[in-house]
Amino acid sequence: MPIRRIGGHRSLVSLTPKLSYGFKMNVSRSGYRVFSANSSPACTELAKKITERLGVELGKSVVYQESNTETRVDVKESVRGQDIFIIQTIPRDVNTAIMELLVMAYALKTNCAKNIIGVLPYFPYSKQCKMRKRGSIVCKLLTSMLAKAGLTHIITMDLHQKEIQGFFSFPVDNLRASPFLIQYIQEEIPDYRNAIIVAKSPSAAKRAQSYAERLRLGLAVMHGEAHHSESDMADGRHSPPLSRTTTGHTGLELPLMMAKEKPPITVVGDVGGRIAIIVDDIIDDVEDFVAAAEILKERGAYKIYIMATHGLLSADAPRLIEESAIDEVVVTNTVPHEVQKLQCPKIKTVDVSMILAEAIRRIHNGESMAYLFRNIAVDD
Repeated sequence: MPIRRIGGHRSLVSLTPKLSYGFKMNVSRSGYRVFSANSSPACTELAKKITERLGVELGKSVVYQESNTETRVDVKESVRGQDIFIIQTIPRDVNTAIMELLVMAYALKTNCAKNIIGVLPYFPYSKQCKMRKRGSIVCKLLTSMLAKAGLTHIITMDLHQKEIQGFFSFPVDNLRASPFLIQYIQEEIPDYRNAIIVAKSPSAAKRAQSYAERLRLGLAVMHGEAHHSESDMADGRHSPPLSRTTTGHTGLELPLMMAKEKPPITVVGDVGGRIAIIVDDIIDDVEDFVAAAEILKERGAYKIYIMATHGLLSADAPRLIEESAIDEVVVTNTVPHEVQKLQCPKIKTVDVSMILAEAIRRIHNGESMAYLFRNIAVDD
Protein backbone atom coordinates (compact mmCIF):
# COMPACT_ATOMS: atom_id res chain seq x y z
CA MET A 1 0.00 0.00 0.00
CA PRO A 2 1.47 3.42 -0.90
CA ILE A 3 2.97 5.52 1.90
CA ARG A 4 2.39 9.26 2.01
CA ARG A 5 4.21 11.81 4.16
CA ILE A 6 1.76 13.84 6.22
CA GLY A 7 3.06 16.56 8.50
CA GLY A 8 6.63 15.16 8.41
CA HIS A 9 5.47 11.66 9.41
CA ARG A 10 4.97 8.65 7.27
CA SER A 11 1.38 7.32 7.22
CA LEU A 12 -0.57 4.62 5.45
CA VAL A 13 -3.40 6.05 3.33
CA SER A 14 -5.88 3.82 1.61
CA LEU A 15 -6.47 4.58 -2.05
CA THR A 16 -9.74 2.63 -2.13
CA PRO A 17 -12.16 4.37 -4.49
CA LYS A 18 -14.82 6.52 -2.80
CA LEU A 19 -18.28 4.93 -2.76
CA SER A 20 -21.30 7.08 -3.61
CA TYR A 21 -24.35 6.49 -1.46
CA GLY A 22 -26.68 8.87 -3.36
CA PHE A 23 -29.79 7.42 -5.05
CA LYS A 24 -31.33 8.73 -8.22
CA MET A 25 -34.80 10.06 -7.39
CA ASN A 26 -37.79 9.53 -9.64
CA VAL A 27 -38.87 13.03 -10.61
CA SER A 28 -41.71 12.02 -12.88
CA ARG A 29 -45.18 13.23 -11.94
CA SER A 30 -47.07 10.87 -9.67
CA GLY A 31 -50.19 9.19 -11.01
CA TYR A 32 -53.71 9.14 -9.69
CA ARG A 33 -56.31 6.51 -8.93
CA VAL A 34 -60.09 6.63 -8.60
CA PHE A 35 -61.75 4.45 -5.97
CA SER A 36 -65.36 3.77 -5.11
CA ALA A 37 -66.04 3.93 -1.38
CA ASN A 38 -69.34 2.11 -1.66
CA SER A 39 -70.23 -1.32 -2.95
CA SER A 40 -73.76 -0.30 -3.92
CA PRO A 41 -74.59 -0.54 -7.64
CA ALA A 42 -75.43 3.16 -7.89
CA CYS A 43 -72.06 4.34 -6.56
CA THR A 44 -70.19 1.79 -8.65
CA GLU A 45 -72.09 2.88 -11.76
CA LEU A 46 -71.28 6.57 -11.21
CA ALA A 47 -67.62 5.69 -10.54
CA LYS A 48 -67.45 3.66 -13.76
CA LYS A 49 -68.94 6.52 -15.77
CA ILE A 50 -66.33 8.89 -14.37
CA THR A 51 -63.40 6.53 -14.96
CA GLU A 52 -64.57 5.82 -18.53
CA ARG A 53 -64.55 9.55 -19.25
CA LEU A 54 -61.08 9.84 -17.71
CA GLY A 55 -59.75 6.77 -19.52
CA VAL A 56 -58.50 5.07 -16.33
CA GLU A 57 -59.41 1.91 -14.49
CA LEU A 58 -61.35 1.91 -11.25
CA GLY A 59 -59.10 1.26 -8.26
CA LYS A 60 -59.15 -2.19 -6.75
CA SER A 61 -60.63 -2.20 -3.25
CA VAL A 62 -63.18 -4.09 -1.20
CA VAL A 63 -65.72 -2.35 1.06
CA TYR A 64 -67.99 -4.51 3.18
CA GLN A 65 -69.76 -4.87 6.51
CA GLU A 66 -68.59 -7.54 8.92
CA SER A 67 -71.00 -9.72 10.87
CA ASN A 68 -71.04 -7.19 13.70
CA THR A 69 -71.89 -4.42 11.15
CA GLU A 70 -68.43 -2.84 11.43
CA THR A 71 -67.14 -1.29 8.20
CA ARG A 72 -64.03 -2.86 6.70
CA VAL A 73 -61.98 -1.59 3.75
CA ASP A 74 -59.20 -3.50 1.97
CA VAL A 75 -57.15 -1.63 -0.65
CA LYS A 76 -55.80 -4.15 -3.17
CA GLU A 77 -53.06 -2.07 -4.84
CA SER A 78 -50.27 0.36 -4.01
CA VAL A 79 -51.24 4.03 -3.67
CA ARG A 80 -47.92 5.39 -2.43
CA GLY A 81 -47.23 8.92 -3.66
CA GLN A 82 -50.40 9.13 -5.77
CA ASP A 83 -53.41 11.44 -5.89
CA ILE A 84 -56.41 9.38 -4.79
CA PHE A 85 -60.00 10.32 -5.59
CA ILE A 86 -62.72 8.59 -3.54
CA ILE A 87 -66.19 8.65 -5.07
CA GLN A 88 -68.95 8.27 -2.52
CA THR A 89 -72.65 8.66 -3.21
CA ILE A 90 -75.01 8.80 -0.26
CA PRO A 91 -77.73 6.11 -0.23
CA ARG A 92 -80.51 5.91 2.33
CA ASP A 93 -78.15 4.54 4.99
CA VAL A 94 -76.29 7.83 5.37
CA ASN A 95 -74.25 6.94 8.45
CA THR A 96 -72.86 3.75 6.91
CA ALA A 97 -71.81 5.70 3.82
CA ILE A 98 -69.99 8.24 5.99
CA MET A 99 -68.12 5.49 7.86
CA GLU A 100 -67.14 3.86 4.55
CA LEU A 101 -65.65 7.16 3.39
CA LEU A 102 -63.82 7.79 6.67
CA VAL A 103 -62.37 4.27 6.90
CA MET A 104 -61.26 4.27 3.26
CA ALA A 105 -59.65 7.71 3.56
CA TYR A 106 -57.76 6.62 6.68
CA ALA A 107 -56.66 3.38 4.99
CA LEU A 108 -55.27 5.35 2.04
CA LYS A 109 -53.59 7.83 4.37
CA THR A 110 -51.79 5.06 6.26
CA ASN A 111 -50.72 3.58 2.90
CA CYS A 112 -48.86 6.81 2.05
CA ALA A 113 -51.21 8.33 -0.54
CA LYS A 114 -49.99 11.78 -1.57
CA ASN A 115 -53.38 13.53 -1.66
CA ILE A 116 -56.82 12.16 -0.82
CA ILE A 117 -59.69 13.95 -2.54
CA GLY A 118 -63.27 13.06 -1.67
CA VAL A 119 -65.85 13.27 -4.47
CA LEU A 120 -69.20 13.66 -2.70
CA PRO A 121 -71.75 14.92 -5.23
CA TYR A 122 -74.25 15.31 -2.36
CA PHE A 123 -72.74 16.38 0.95
CA PRO A 124 -74.62 14.66 3.80
CA TYR A 125 -75.98 16.51 6.84
CA SER A 126 -75.88 19.74 4.83
CA LYS A 127 -79.34 20.68 6.12
CA GLN A 128 -77.98 20.64 9.67
CA CYS A 129 -75.72 23.62 9.11
CA LYS A 130 -77.52 25.94 11.53
CA MET A 131 -78.31 25.81 15.22
CA ARG A 132 -81.72 24.28 15.97
CA LYS A 133 -83.16 24.51 19.47
CA ARG A 134 -80.53 22.97 21.77
CA GLY A 135 -78.98 20.76 19.11
CA SER A 136 -75.70 21.10 17.29
CA ILE A 137 -74.27 22.00 13.90
CA VAL A 138 -73.66 18.45 12.70
CA CYS A 139 -72.34 19.59 9.33
CA LYS A 140 -69.38 21.26 11.07
CA LEU A 141 -68.69 18.05 13.02
CA LEU A 142 -68.64 16.02 9.80
CA THR A 143 -66.14 18.33 8.12
CA SER A 144 -63.79 17.95 11.10
CA MET A 145 -64.09 14.16 10.93
CA LEU A 146 -63.22 14.15 7.22
CA ALA A 147 -60.10 16.24 7.84
CA LYS A 148 -59.03 13.99 10.71
CA ALA A 149 -59.45 10.88 8.51
CA GLY A 150 -56.95 12.27 6.00
CA LEU A 151 -58.98 14.00 3.28
CA THR A 152 -57.17 16.98 1.78
CA HIS A 153 -59.77 18.22 -0.73
CA ILE A 154 -63.50 17.86 -1.43
CA ILE A 155 -65.42 17.98 -4.70
CA THR A 156 -69.15 18.40 -4.17
CA MET A 157 -72.15 19.87 -5.96
CA ASP A 158 -74.74 22.47 -4.95
CA LEU A 159 -74.18 22.70 -1.21
CA HIS A 160 -77.43 23.43 0.60
CA GLN A 161 -75.87 26.61 1.95
CA LYS A 162 -72.73 27.96 0.30
CA GLU A 163 -71.47 29.16 3.67
CA ILE A 164 -70.80 25.50 4.54
CA GLN A 165 -67.48 25.89 2.69
CA GLY A 166 -66.29 27.91 5.69
CA PHE A 167 -66.57 24.81 7.90
CA PHE A 168 -63.73 23.06 6.05
CA SER A 169 -60.05 23.35 6.90
CA PHE A 170 -59.07 22.30 3.35
CA PRO A 171 -60.13 23.34 -0.19
CA VAL A 172 -63.68 22.70 -1.41
CA ASP A 173 -64.89 22.86 -5.02
CA ASN A 174 -68.65 23.41 -5.00
CA LEU A 175 -69.71 22.56 -8.57
CA ARG A 176 -73.08 23.53 -10.06
CA ALA A 177 -75.71 21.39 -11.74
CA SER A 178 -77.66 24.32 -13.20
CA PRO A 179 -76.08 24.12 -16.71
CA PHE A 180 -77.26 20.50 -17.06
CA LEU A 181 -80.75 21.24 -15.74
CA ILE A 182 -81.09 24.29 -17.99
CA GLN A 183 -79.99 22.20 -20.96
CA TYR A 184 -82.69 19.65 -20.06
CA ILE A 185 -85.32 22.41 -20.01
CA GLN A 186 -84.24 23.66 -23.43
CA GLU A 187 -84.06 20.23 -25.06
CA GLU A 188 -86.70 18.11 -23.33
CA ILE A 189 -89.56 20.44 -22.42
CA PRO A 190 -91.68 21.21 -25.49
CA ASP A 191 -92.58 24.88 -25.86
CA TYR A 192 -90.41 25.87 -22.90
CA ARG A 193 -90.57 29.47 -24.16
CA ASN A 194 -94.10 29.51 -22.70
CA ALA A 195 -92.79 28.50 -19.28
CA ILE A 196 -92.34 30.50 -16.10
CA ILE A 197 -89.77 29.76 -13.38
CA VAL A 198 -91.33 29.39 -9.93
CA ALA A 199 -89.76 29.72 -6.48
CA LYS A 200 -91.87 27.79 -4.00
CA SER A 201 -90.71 30.08 -1.18
CA PRO A 202 -89.10 33.53 -0.93
CA SER A 203 -85.84 31.89 0.22
CA ALA A 204 -85.57 30.13 -3.16
CA ALA A 205 -86.20 33.31 -5.16
CA LYS A 206 -82.53 34.03 -5.93
CA ARG A 207 -81.96 30.60 -7.46
CA ALA A 208 -85.17 30.89 -9.47
CA GLN A 209 -84.20 34.36 -10.67
CA SER A 210 -80.86 33.05 -11.92
CA TYR A 211 -82.64 30.34 -13.96
CA ALA A 212 -85.19 32.81 -15.29
CA GLU A 213 -82.57 35.30 -16.45
CA ARG A 214 -80.51 32.70 -18.32
CA LEU A 215 -83.57 31.15 -19.96
CA ARG A 216 -85.08 34.59 -20.69
CA LEU A 217 -88.29 33.58 -18.89
CA GLY A 218 -90.61 35.16 -16.36
CA LEU A 219 -90.45 34.62 -12.60
CA ALA A 220 -93.13 33.80 -10.02
CA VAL A 221 -92.71 33.47 -6.24
CA MET A 222 -94.98 31.60 -3.87
CA HIS A 223 -95.51 32.81 -0.32
CA GLY A 224 -97.84 31.79 2.44
CA GLU A 225 -98.75 29.26 5.08
CA ALA A 226 -98.27 26.19 2.84
CA HIS A 227 -94.50 26.47 3.25
CA HIS A 228 -92.50 26.52 6.49
CA SER A 229 -89.12 28.00 5.75
CA GLU A 230 -86.04 27.25 7.80
CA SER A 231 -85.93 30.75 9.20
CA ASP A 232 -89.27 30.16 10.92
CA MET A 233 -88.17 27.02 12.71
CA ALA A 234 -87.56 27.27 16.44
CA ASP A 235 -83.90 27.63 17.33
CA GLY A 236 -84.19 28.01 21.10
CA ARG A 237 -84.13 31.78 21.26
CA HIS A 238 -87.87 31.99 22.02
CA SER A 239 -87.93 29.31 24.71
CA PRO A 240 -87.85 30.96 28.18
CA PRO A 241 -85.90 29.37 31.03
CA LEU A 242 -87.72 27.32 33.62
CA SER A 243 -89.38 29.43 36.30
CA ARG A 244 -87.54 29.31 39.60
CA THR A 245 -88.24 30.73 42.98
CA THR A 246 -85.63 33.42 43.38
CA THR A 247 -84.98 36.14 45.83
CA GLY A 248 -83.64 39.54 45.08
CA HIS A 249 -83.37 40.78 41.49
CA THR A 250 -86.18 39.47 39.26
CA GLY A 251 -84.54 40.28 35.94
CA LEU A 252 -85.28 42.78 33.19
CA GLU A 253 -88.64 43.11 31.48
CA LEU A 254 -88.03 42.67 27.76
CA PRO A 255 -90.50 43.92 25.15
CA LEU A 256 -93.13 41.31 24.26
CA MET A 257 -92.85 40.27 20.60
CA MET A 258 -95.94 39.59 18.54
CA ALA A 259 -96.21 36.01 17.26
CA LYS A 260 -95.69 35.58 13.52
CA GLU A 261 -98.74 34.66 11.50
CA LYS A 262 -98.37 33.67 7.87
CA PRO A 263 -100.78 35.06 5.31
CA PRO A 264 -102.80 32.76 3.03
CA ILE A 265 -100.89 31.23 0.13
CA THR A 266 -100.11 33.77 -2.56
CA VAL A 267 -98.51 33.46 -5.99
CA VAL A 268 -96.69 36.61 -7.04
CA GLY A 269 -96.67 36.40 -10.84
CA ASP A 270 -99.01 35.23 -13.58
CA VAL A 271 -98.87 31.47 -14.23
CA GLY A 272 -102.16 31.19 -16.11
CA GLY A 273 -101.80 29.20 -19.35
CA ARG A 274 -98.07 28.67 -18.70
CA ILE A 275 -95.71 25.79 -17.96
CA ALA A 276 -94.61 26.15 -14.33
CA ILE A 277 -91.03 25.03 -13.54
CA ILE A 278 -90.21 24.88 -9.83
CA VAL A 279 -86.44 24.94 -9.13
CA ASP A 280 -84.68 23.95 -5.91
CA ASP A 281 -81.48 22.27 -4.74
CA ILE A 282 -82.95 19.32 -2.78
CA ILE A 283 -86.21 17.41 -3.10
CA ASP A 284 -86.69 15.14 -0.12
CA ASP A 285 -90.06 15.28 1.63
CA VAL A 286 -92.34 16.27 -1.23
CA GLU A 287 -95.40 17.53 0.67
CA ASP A 288 -94.44 21.17 0.04
CA PHE A 289 -93.87 20.50 -3.67
CA VAL A 290 -97.20 18.69 -3.99
CA ALA A 291 -99.03 21.56 -2.25
CA ALA A 292 -97.28 24.10 -4.48
CA ALA A 293 -98.26 22.12 -7.59
CA GLU A 294 -101.93 22.12 -6.54
CA ILE A 295 -101.89 25.89 -6.04
CA LEU A 296 -100.22 26.45 -9.42
CA LYS A 297 -102.78 24.18 -11.07
CA GLU A 298 -105.57 26.24 -9.51
CA ARG A 299 -103.93 29.43 -10.81
CA GLY A 300 -104.04 28.09 -14.37
CA ALA A 301 -100.67 26.39 -15.00
CA TYR A 302 -101.26 23.50 -17.42
CA LYS A 303 -97.96 21.66 -16.82
CA ILE A 304 -95.78 21.53 -13.74
CA TYR A 305 -92.13 20.46 -13.65
CA ILE A 306 -89.77 20.25 -10.69
CA MET A 307 -86.02 20.65 -11.26
CA ALA A 308 -83.67 19.80 -8.38
CA THR A 309 -80.02 18.78 -8.06
CA HIS A 310 -80.33 16.18 -5.32
CA GLY A 311 -83.25 13.74 -5.46
CA LEU A 312 -83.31 12.25 -1.97
CA LEU A 313 -87.03 11.38 -2.36
CA SER A 314 -87.44 9.86 1.09
CA ALA A 315 -90.35 7.89 2.55
CA ASP A 316 -93.50 7.96 0.39
CA ALA A 317 -92.17 10.57 -2.03
CA PRO A 318 -92.57 8.43 -5.21
CA ARG A 319 -96.21 7.60 -4.42
CA LEU A 320 -97.07 11.21 -3.55
CA ILE A 321 -95.49 12.45 -6.77
CA GLU A 322 -97.34 9.86 -8.84
CA GLU A 323 -100.68 10.86 -7.33
CA SER A 324 -100.06 14.62 -7.52
CA ALA A 325 -100.53 17.28 -10.18
CA ILE A 326 -96.79 17.24 -10.89
CA ASP A 327 -96.04 16.17 -14.46
CA GLU A 328 -92.31 15.48 -14.11
CA VAL A 329 -89.54 15.57 -11.50
CA VAL A 330 -86.02 16.02 -12.90
CA VAL A 331 -83.01 15.33 -10.67
CA THR A 332 -79.34 14.51 -11.22
CA ASN A 333 -77.51 11.28 -10.37
CA THR A 334 -75.72 12.79 -7.35
CA VAL A 335 -77.89 10.57 -5.11
CA PRO A 336 -78.98 6.98 -5.91
CA HIS A 337 -82.72 6.87 -6.71
CA GLU A 338 -83.18 3.83 -8.96
CA VAL A 339 -85.77 2.29 -6.63
CA GLN A 340 -87.80 5.50 -6.60
CA LYS A 341 -87.76 5.64 -10.41
CA LEU A 342 -89.23 2.15 -10.58
CA GLN A 343 -92.03 3.28 -8.29
CA CYS A 344 -92.72 6.52 -10.13
CA PRO A 345 -92.19 6.95 -13.91
CA LYS A 346 -92.45 10.72 -13.51
CA ILE A 347 -88.91 10.85 -12.08
CA LYS A 348 -86.21 11.58 -14.68
CA THR A 349 -82.42 11.64 -14.27
CA VAL A 350 -79.75 13.96 -15.67
CA ASP A 351 -76.16 12.66 -15.74
CA VAL A 352 -73.51 14.96 -14.21
CA SER A 353 -70.55 12.56 -14.40
CA MET A 354 -69.00 14.73 -17.14
CA ILE A 355 -68.32 17.71 -14.86
CA LEU A 356 -67.13 15.47 -12.01
CA ALA A 357 -64.63 13.76 -14.32
CA GLU A 358 -63.38 17.10 -15.63
CA ALA A 359 -62.95 18.40 -12.07
CA ILE A 360 -60.86 15.34 -11.18
CA ARG A 361 -58.66 15.77 -14.25
CA ARG A 362 -58.08 19.47 -13.61
CA ILE A 363 -57.27 19.04 -9.93
CA HIS A 364 -54.72 16.30 -10.64
CA ASN A 365 -53.06 18.33 -13.42
CA GLY A 366 -53.05 21.53 -11.37
CA GLU A 367 -55.24 23.36 -13.89
CA SER A 368 -57.63 26.19 -13.12
CA MET A 369 -61.20 25.28 -12.15
CA ALA A 370 -62.58 28.57 -13.51
CA TYR A 371 -63.60 26.85 -16.75
CA LEU A 372 -66.21 24.81 -14.86
CA PHE A 373 -67.83 27.97 -13.50
CA ARG A 374 -68.33 29.87 -16.75
CA ASN A 375 -71.49 32.01 -16.63
CA ILE A 376 -72.32 30.53 -13.22
CA ALA A 377 -74.04 33.00 -10.93
CA VAL A 378 -73.39 33.09 -7.21
CA ASP A 379 -77.09 32.48 -6.56
CA ASP A 380 -77.21 29.17 -8.49
